[in-house]
Amino acid sequence: MDALDPIESVNTFIGTKDEGNTFPGASMPFGKTHSSPIGSHYAGYRYDDQVIRGFGHFFLSGAGCWEQGGLVSVLPIAGGLPASLDHRRYGARYTHDGEIGKPGYYKVKLDRDITVECTATTRTGVERYTWASGVTGTLLVNVGQANDKEPVSASSIRVVDDRTITGTVETQAFCGGRPYVSYFTTRFDRPFREFGTWGPAGAKPGQRESRGGAGLRGAWVTFDPGPVTAVTALSQVDEEGAGKNLAEADGKTFDEIRNEAQQAWRQELACVEIETDDWDERAVFYTALYHVLLQPLTGSDVDGRYRGFDNEIHHADGWTYYEYYSLWDTYRAHNQLLALLRTQRSKDIARSVLAIHEQGGWLPRWAFANQETNCMTGDPVTPFLVDLWRFGHLKGFEEQAYRALLQNVDGIPPESSRFQGRSGNPSYLRNGFVQYDKRFPKKGQDTDPHHGASATLEYALADATLAIMADGLGHAEDAERLRKRGLNHRTLWDHSVTDRGFTGFPRPKLGNGAWLNPYTPQGPEGFHEGTAWQYQWLCQHDIPGLLTALGGKAAAEARLDDFFAYQDLLVDPKRTVREKWVVGPYDYYNQFRYNPNNEPDLHAPWMYALIGKPEKTSVVVRAAQTLFVNGPAGVTGNDDLGTMSAWYVFSALGMYPAVPGTGEFVPHAPKFAKAVVHLENGKDIVIEAEGADTSRTQVVHRIRSGWLSRTRERIELAELQAGTTLEVELGTLPN
Repeated sequence: MDALDPIESVNTFIGTKDEGNTFPGASMPFGKTHSSPIGSHYAGYRYDDQVIRGFGHFFLSGAGCWEQGGLVSVLPIAGGLPASLDHRRYGARYTHDGEIGKPGYYKVKLDRDITVECTATTRTGVERYTWASGVTGTLLVNVGQANDKEPVSASSIRVVDDRTITGTVETQAFCGGRPYVSYFTTRFDRPFREFGTWGPAGAKPGQRESRGGAGLRGAWVTFDPGPVTAVTALSQVDEEGAGKNLAEADGKTFDEIRNEAQQAWRQELACVEIETDDWDERAVFYTALYHVLLQPLTGSDVDGRYRGFDNEIHHADGWTYYEYYSLWDTYRAHNQLLALLRTQRSKDIARSVLAIHEQGGWLPRWAFANQETNCMTGDPVTPFLVDLWRFGHLKGFEEQAYRALLQNVDGIPPESSRFQGRSGNPSYLRNGFVQYDKRFPKKGQDTDPHHGASATLEYALADATLAIMADGLGHAEDAERLRKRGLNHRTLWDHSVTDRGFTGFPRPKLGNGAWLNPYTPQGPEGFHEGTAWQYQWLCQHDIPGLLTALGGKAAAEARLDDFFAYQDLLVDPKRTVREKWVVGPYDYYNQFRYNPNNEPDLHAPWMYALIGKPEKTSVVVRAAQTLFVNGPAGVTGNDDLGTMSAWYVFSALGMYPAVPGTGEFVPHAPKFAKAVVHLENGKDIVIEAEGADTSRTQVVHRIRSGWLSRTRERIELAELQAGTTLEVELGTLPN
């Protein structure tokens, strides 16, 4: 295998254009605090930005909804204070020449010959600011602004001594969440000689403190000539927590911290080795793996304290509390990849989600910091936790998790709860479908009856998944009724609807059981971020039912062929995916083709394999991989906290967890001649595909594993966890 340093194989600028919404700056694996440039984009940074407003300390990689985009922004300037202390006016121009983005390290040159370098510990973001020789340097510490779409509602800042600044920032959790407070402490490696603070009334030299509600607010500190290192720690607990988190960087130089961060990333990324002579392909793979390992974020402070969903302070003793769960996205690929690669972290992730239930009274859907945003729809937490159980990461907590999941699938939260849970359960449990009702009241961003058809499909998949866990834990009666409920997707199938020459599609139902009218399978009504064309495949747990609805295997294959523009893929895959699949990152509707930019149909390429046409899965996956490239526009759609990147990693390895809860992986043609996955239990998964060539259409003819040599429809989790060598024989499409 290659001996190349995986750090050098990562390009953190991948995904920073075209709404990929990644950030190029420094982080530790699963880090709580970051250090990265802030531009005008709602996610914090976009490669096309011509101005950097500052260097912030909190980012969510790939999130499709605006959030802080930088929290506690620091910008170096030369000379006196700018005329305006609004970061939209005082930002610095910069150049991409010489800009560096690698795991644990970022470097850029601003105008006025100022160089900024960034690194991080798990709970601190660290910058080194270097001005031109002999120039007196000033740092602007802005706490009153985040980004244009998510303003700060209150803030405070205090100059403690000649090396330390502390404060708070209250901002709104994204997509309809409530305001919450972050505490910070910034410490410099040498004393500043002048300082002041500003508020809505203007700048006050020598004033130590500024606090209040919304409005411009911050502090400035001025240093004698020479470089300055600034360490900023964040905490959602209190000021003491932020101060304690600084200890991760105490007594260390910038270079020592950077070396430790990069060594941590080197060890993380070494969990997978690939064999390829194509540098771009290597960069795309390792950057995807890097994006996967950024989240969820460490939530507990260095002393183990964290703020729970009851807004009280709790203590994680002997484990790490993780937070920020984009479950609607991550249950489809990201969760399973972490569960395979990162056993201990996945155990703590499972425990963290159960802590949310203990402290908040319900399971989350999109958990931001210590609150539920109710963003997105369906029931993603069920397949998420069931897969963690299937992978063995709920040992000692199986019954606790099962009871929480049963509460979730069988009920709804009380009116007083911030959680919305399965808000469509009353009609779903009564009639077998979530009624489509745009007038249904919301708690937060979204609610299921506004997207009744897709919510029904998501509920049914979750029920079928939980039935597997119920059966495994010996709850036979629950397992049987959940299996039956897993077939509820069939209640929405309308055999009278015709579109593009195909008959029968899922269709929203109203509360009285009538079909929604008027209706088109390409329209937006009843489906969340997708159409009936894309959601019709979200019943991978019930292939017999789908085949019956579609009219048999031949009819299902024909519909998939149309969905993927399959004949065009055979002629020119790169052009076809760009022209016939990809639309704008937020153009979810009026579509009848595969949307690789979003989650609802991520598993659809493997539907070919599930109906007995695995060779076509390989063709479609190879084509989809061409959307991932080594450049700022190299992620298709939002990366959604690593979900699209996880999809790519699985696709490149040659297996995908298409059916939640089963522990089964559906194979397809791997991308590389050899890949080795090093598991934490000391076992290796070796995937050998001699002759792998991405320039050609290749399919799997046979997979040899040990003494077995046969065409294989599934790869079992137990086999992977025990360590195995998969020898994949590739060939061309059959005539």
